[in-house]
Amino acid sequence: MSYRSQRSSRHSNRRGQRKTHHQKTKRKKQKHRSTAKYLIKASEATTFKEVVEKTLSKLSNLGDQTFAFPPFSQYYNDWLLSLRSVLSEFESNPATNLDQVFIKYRSLVINDVELKLAQRRNEEATLEKSTRSLVLQNNLLRQTDIEHANVNQKLKSKRNRDIRRLTRIVHDFEKDLEEVSQMKASILSPFTRRAMSHKKAEVTQKLNTAKGELEVVMKAFKEEQEKIHDDYKKRKQTIIDQVRNLEKKVEGLETDGSVEDRQNACKALINAVKALLQRKMSHP
Repeated sequence: MSYRSQRSSRHSNRRGQRKTHHQKTKRKKQKHRSTAKYLIKASEATTFKEVVEKTLSKLSNLGDQTFAFPPFSQYYNDWLLSLRSVLSEFESNPATNLDQVFIKYRSLVINDVELKLAQRRNEEATLEKSTRSLVLQNNLLRQTDIEHANVNQKLKSKRNRDIRRLTRIVHDFEKDLEEVSQMKASILSPFTRRAMSHKKAEVTQKLNTAKGELEVVMKAFKEEQEKIHDDYKKRKQTIIDQVRNLEKKVEGLETDGSVEDRQNACKALINAVKALLQRKMSHP
């Protein structure tokens, strides 16, 4: 009996030792798995943070990007392509775990900036038309000045010809009248004196007619010149008003109005990425 008891006791002790060893081993494995799982999560979190930092940097650079020369709309498609590329790279990264909140908000931001850039593109196209119109109006303004100068020159040339012709006629009649007036009526016969008187009256009438025609020509020239000048001023003022209005519109071409739209879009996406990071850190 004593021998069996001792043997049973030793067997029981060995079973107890094996069981305790097994439990310790099991706890160690569980602890190891827990530690490994924690390390994996910590590694994933670190990787995700790195992805976020790179994405935020790229979005910030896109938000600060400026375009060199007008028309600025020529750069819009490339900029949008770069923005989508940054987001695609971020979203396709294995460390990124997107949620519906981010996806919906990101879509809203992209749609909004695309719409605003499309509006900017239409506005810029309108401004480009205004620029072409401005060039045409400036050319028309110069052409109006040239035409006015040519019309004035033709009018002056015609006036000068008419004045020279009538002045010569007046001079000739004055000369004839002077010759007739210098003739001595005392030595002439009654018939000759009547003829001389008739001649004098005829020359005087022709002289007065020539002088009257000269006055009419001078007056007509002045009236025509004033009319031409008034028409020219009205036409020119109309063109000048159009030029000024177009110049005000065209001023917008020198400024990239899309800067604020693009900056706001990138800021919104930066905040969305940060919010996603915060949600992931809060609920690993």
